[in-house]
Amino acid sequence: MTTLESPAEMALDSNRTRKHWRELPSRVLTRTAVLALGVVVMFAIYVLLGSYTVTIPDFFKILIGLLTGGERIPGASFIVMENKLPRAVIGVMIGAAFGLSGGLFQTMLRNPLASPDVIGISYGASAAAVTAIVIFGATGPAVSAAALGGALGIAALIYAISRGPSLGSGGGNRGNAAGNRLILAGVGIAAALHAVVNFMMTRADIRTAADALVWLNGSLNSANWDRAGMLSLALLVLVPAVIALAGPLRILELGDDAAAGLGIRVGFTRLAVVVTAVALAAVATAAAGPVSFVAFLAGPIARRFTRKASLPASALVGALIVLTADYVAANLAPLLLDGTVLPVGVITGALGAPFLLWLLVTANRKDA
Repeated sequence: MTTLESPAEMALDSNRTRKHWRELPSRVLTRTAVLALGVVVMFAIYVLLGSYTVTIPDFFKILIGLLTGGERIPGASFIVMENKLPRAVIGVMIGAAFGLSGGLFQTMLRNPLASPDVIGISYGASAAAVTAIVIFGATGPAVSAAALGGALGIAALIYAISRGPSLGSGGGNRGNAAGNRLILAGVGIAAALHAVVNFMMTRADIRTAADALVWLNGSLNSANWDRAGMLSLALLVLVPAVIALAGPLRILELGDDAAAGLGIRVGFTRLAVVVTAVALAAVATAAAGPVSFVAFLAGPIARRFTRKASLPASALVGALIVLTADYVAANLAPLLLDGTVLPVGVITGALGAPFLLWLLVTANRKDA
């Protein structure tokens, strides 16, 4: 037996609904600001604390001395300005890039499993980089360039395999079908590339294999100001592209038919989102290696925290994950592992695997 609501109760429910939707943007902004504050606090902890502690007055003394050419603190100036600070800056940038990349893929395909880690783009970078290290003896920038080219090439291959009428025309469920094909194509190619990486590792000598293994796990050990400068230039181009795509992407969530009816060029928008997301993942991977699961984790965590899909929140969560994981890997893990310093990707991988299982379990419960 159902109970009919009175007109007064219906009006009250309607007012509550309108109030909820009016309050939603301010709530998202407030929680995004909390995430930004968390990144700032973690950045300060990363730079000031750890194996070498620097007080706040000493930090500003070092910074002013560098900018004005004045007095420096021997030892501390080098550790802060050439080790901790560039490492923290690159950690923020690659975390934000991975977070934005995962957020773009997950929002466009409406699937929390759609991230560069899962659909093969990171494996493309890994296969190209390991091939460059093992076969050609590449180091430094050459490895980064190979990773960048591998990620872009594999992304183009995945897009070509998955491309069908649904990516170029409207259709209620065609966009979802295209997204599923893209994910399946990426998973298949990722499996093949994983075999390529394993083959290359078995052919390498011990020293080369060790270098390749460090890169494969994702590491900030090679962070320097030159790499930070190149990464910042790439983000200066890609972040405005994300901002420009945010509006059409939000409309695209309504479905292909509705988006086309509102004047959105569905096929072009999907292609632009894919290119931008791939470029973000590629430059981040080229800078620090395939740091596992950051792109996968950032979007769902941001969505649960802000109660709404948000690209800025995804970027901030990605930055927070990388900074926290690298701090744990460099400062806390050695205390538990007899001085062993772990690559940041080991920590993020340890976080990502149980989160993936939890996501699958909760999804199954919803479908049941």
